[in-house]
Amino acid sequence: MRSYRDFHRESIDAPEDFWRREASRIHWETPFDTVLDRSNPPFARWFCGGRTNLCYNAVDRHLATRAQQNALVYVSTETGIESQYTYAELHAEVNRMAAVMRSLGVKRGERVLIYLPMIPEAVFAMLACARLGAIHSVVFGGFAAPSLAARIDDAKPVLIVSADAGARGGRVIDYTPLVDEAMSRAQHAPQKVLLIDRKLAPNRVKASYFVDYEPLREQYSDAQIPCEWLESNEPSYILYTSGTTGKPKGVQRDVGGYAVALAASMEYIFEGRAGDTMFTASDIGWVVGHSYIIYAPLLAGMTTVMYEGTPIRPDGGIWWRLVEQYRINLMFTAPTAIRVLKKQDPALLRAADLSSLRTLFLAGEPLDEPTASWISDALGKPVVDNYWQTETGWPMLAIQRGVEALPQKLGSPGVPVYGYGLTLRDENTGEPCATGEKGVITIDYPLPPGCMQTVWGDDARFVKTYWESVPGHQVYSTFDWGVQDTEGYVTILGRTDDVINVAGHRLGTREIEEAISSHASVAEVAVVGVEDALKGQAALAFVVLRDANAAADPAAAKTLEASIAATVDRNLGAIGRPARVHFVAMLPKTRSGKLLRRAIAALAEGHDPGDLPTIEDASALEQIREAVANRAA
Repeated sequence: MRSYRDFHRESIDAPEDFWRREASRIHWETPFDTVLDRSNPPFARWFCGGRTNLCYNAVDRHLATRAQQNALVYVSTETGIESQYTYAELHAEVNRMAAVMRSLGVKRGERVLIYLPMIPEAVFAMLACARLGAIHSVVFGGFAAPSLAARIDDAKPVLIVSADAGARGGRVIDYTPLVDEAMSRAQHAPQKVLLIDRKLAPNRVKASYFVDYEPLREQYSDAQIPCEWLESNEPSYILYTSGTTGKPKGVQRDVGGYAVALAASMEYIFEGRAGDTMFTASDIGWVVGHSYIIYAPLLAGMTTVMYEGTPIRPDGGIWWRLVEQYRINLMFTAPTAIRVLKKQDPALLRAADLSSLRTLFLAGEPLDEPTASWISDALGKPVVDNYWQTETGWPMLAIQRGVEALPQKLGSPGVPVYGYGLTLRDENTGEPCATGEKGVITIDYPLPPGCMQTVWGDDARFVKTYWESVPGHQVYSTFDWGVQDTEGYVTILGRTDDVINVAGHRLGTREIEEAISSHASVAEVAVVGVEDALKGQAALAFVVLRDANAAADPAAAKTLEASIAATVDRNLGAIGRPARVHFVAMLPKTRSGKLLRRAIAALAEGHDPGDLPTIEDASALEQIREAVANRAA
């Protein structure tokens, strides 16, 4: 059996040989002549001269052997609709969508902005863009109009694909007023918006630029659109990073390198096999949705499950029943979703037949030990953490079980993934950190295939933001703190801008959250740093309790706060003790479950949290405001 260390070392020391082998996983219409062009650092070009197509690799090449296998399973607990598409049916739908797009002026190299909920047409639209050689830019359905307009102006699309409405938690969100306002705000608005009518918003905005999809779909029902063969380094898509302030920052991805990286990751990291079924509970607006709802499972000849809804609608057993119903083998979601499910009736999990499930993968935010232990024990299956970013497109830290089944360490997402020359560096000197010393996680040049090529339309910003922040070294900065042990396992300690400096002591919010999470009464917690006249900064904790009534009166709240502080003292030391603990019913999160820490910190300091287009429930912000105001009073 191969050794992880040897495997990783080869990928770093001989990247051309390593990735030449991995490139055989996909179809090349024209073979590449150069594996890696590093003539213009920090930019890197992979598989130069090779021509391929993401849609062909994800759909067409499976038709000979998997035409009647399910490619896409769609489940919406918002509308009650469930549908299934074989590879042959997916191929037909993508051709229809591509024909419609082409009739509306979409050509190779043009941008298409996709502003859709989690519906099959979102998959069709993304794959149709890939088929035509167009560049898709997926924006969360329901984004605020100013944010949508900013992305329109940055990408300059020739077409927007949207829907009459989305639905979340039983609430219908009419998209058309948002699109209408964004079109009026944007300086580079396209002439047409292709509209998927779900019949959810009968009073939707009527505008001359809206074009209904269904009549055109019927018109092109028998369309056969050939794939555009793209040079490996042509752009495949733009994805704007969450939490962007000012001008949006569009991560630009290539075609060939992305396909190869995802195809390899399905074997080495996710142990996915052709014919398996994978359920990634995320959203197409996130990179996880791009990579592991759509492209990677289809590249591997698998069935992918697309879900519209929450993990607790109609009840907290819905995801486990889906595993049973569709014989799901691999599941991928965020730790926040598991913490939500942890609060549900455990009988709901036990009632489902989970025998088909091999592994649960978690990513998107740090996985705390109590959550990892609970879900591992509850499932009796491997729970595998992994760490990556929108910018990388696929994991950079993980246990690569398809290479060597190293043991999992609770609290760590794993060891550096093949292809990533990962080093922890001192923030002041840029020099490598000693084992056990906290540092900034960096990646040596070149980034492996599948990572971002540049910032869309702004090479200078790409260089300045990612490659010039570490003193004395041209390395990619993740802007995350970490610590690496003697066996190579890395633990994430939070963003470099989430570090709290308390009386000269630098503390990561993650460390304090871990300590608070171990308290038996705590279901969820977010810790932020706020200005303090005496100490520079102080830590504030916002806690969701397992029993909401446990802090119902001031005396009980005071007692519980003292108990939580004592827990932090025991686990981290008195320096990590939060200045105050605020009890709230919910924390502000994005639709995919990420905590909006900067918004929480802004509210705690009495500032405007700014535009939060991805927030799941805006009422959570009011709870933060009220908690701070009540304690101040």
